[in-house]
Amino acid sequence: MADVLLNISIGLLTSAIGAVAGWLLQSLRRRRAAARRQAFFGLPGGSQGLLVVNRHPASPHHKSVHRGDVSALMELAVLVSSCAARPEIVNHDEVRRGLGREAEFCLGGPASNERTVTHLAWRLPAVRFGCEADRPDALSISVGDREFREEAAGPATPGCCYALLARLEPDGGGRPVFLIAGQTAVANQAAVRYLTGHQRELARRHGTHGTFAVVLRVIGPDRYGPDVVEFAADLTAAATAPAGAVPPARTG
Repeated sequence: MADVLLNISIGLLTSAIGAVAGWLLQSLRRRRAAARRQAFFGLPGGSQGLLVVNRHPASPHHKSVHRGDVSALMELAVLVSSCAARPEIVNHDEVRRGLGREAEFCLGGPASNERTVTHLAWRLPAVRFGCEADRPDALSISVGDREFREEAAGPATPGCCYALLARLEPDGGGRPVFLIAGQTAVANQAAVRYLTGHQRELARRHGTHGTFAVVLRVIGPDRYGPDVVEFAADLTAAATAPAGAVPPARTG
């Protein structure tokens, strides 16, 4: 009887040790993942993340925000909070702050966000947003001879739109600027979801620090919303090159 009790006690003790060891291992993994996330986004615990909101490009009201962009802002606020940081939302035309002191998430293309215009001129001078002469309703993002044009849905195609997603590292270090510049509000939200869902992949590909610029393709935005998004091209080298010296972009 004593041997049975001893074996039971040893079994219970072994199970308890295994459970504690497993909990500690999972806790360590979670802390490491959280630390990597904080480092990539420049959001150490207790810091502040600046969310720069764009205006609704089709609204006559200066402070109006597209509901798709409101959803994107909410997802960015959750991202900032997941890093144990505090989100602060500021209108694009009211930001009078420098760079590097706090992480920044700038939402919207240059047609709806004045700060995006400045960021593009500062670090991505080769990137152009515009409309096509033959299709003024079709927006495009171009770098050198690469062009990403919005496509309307048709009987045999779901259509697509594009977004530029960039991480801009300030000169001399400091915390980064994340630029989320889509052709539409749906593209903005899709790019936010890609950023939050592919953070580890982006960090492996581009490093925890430094500048990168990629283009994302949003498939069937009229039918699928921001849920179907895929990598289209890495434009880092092309987008940051001086005018007249644009190398080819990398796809895949």
